[in-house]
Amino acid sequence: MLRLITDFDGPIMDVSDRYYLVYQYCLNQAKRSRQRVQTLSKAEFWRLKRSRVPEPQIGLRSGLDAAQSVEFARLRRTTIHTLPYLAYDSLIPGSVAALERIQQAGADLAIMTMRRTWELKYVFQRYDLERFFPADRCYCLSDNYIKNSDVKEKPLLMAQAIQELPPASETWMVGDTEADIVAAQTYGVKVIAVLSGIRDRAQLELYQPTLIVNNLSEAVEVMLDQFWQQTGQMNIA
Repeated sequence: MLRLITDFDGPIMDVSDRYYLVYQYCLNQAKRSRQRVQTLSKAEFWRLKRSRVPEPQIGLRSGLDAAQSVEFARLRRTTIHTLPYLAYDSLIPGSVAALERIQQAGADLAIMTMRRTWELKYVFQRYDLERFFPADRCYCLSDNYIKNSDVKEKPLLMAQAIQELPPASETWMVGDTEADIVAAQTYGVKVIAVLSGIRDRAQLELYQPTLIVNNLSEAVEVMLDQFWQQTGQMNIA
């Protein structure tokens, strides 16, 4: 049996609109009433995020002073995962079709995300994604979990999945950050990094994933092709 464990934001969901709107809100809140700031374009903001420029540095580049930039970063942490901003997330084109393709081929699907349970449920219901990921295939944070470090915490979710999921002859992880790559590598899982999320190629290459592709659709094709070649099958149903 082939198994796909996929991250949510990046491979499936586009969070760039939410992140940019929160950036604009926090910049406005952190500045003084008559202070002139330079709001970055969405393209420039997203370029900085994808290259892992720290939040305070983004504040400084936008015209805030050092103290304001610290407050800007604090506001961002407390706002980014709140309603109504989550409503601005959208499906990455082709992601649902990719899930349908690999599910129809007979693969076992699981989700692994640093979203909290309510955040995941909110989007699942909005876009009818429960059909791909039943409750026993969802690995996320509890609603009262206090995040510390994705790179340290995502491997804990992977450990739980490895322990609980039934055996599979081939398992792949698909994600868009260093946390996904580290989680997979820690447990010997092959990992495909996608460029449709919050890290650029240069950042992903630092962690040496098995492969880097543009999106989930390309990742699914790689997984299916390799599995069929290894098993000598034309499908995995």
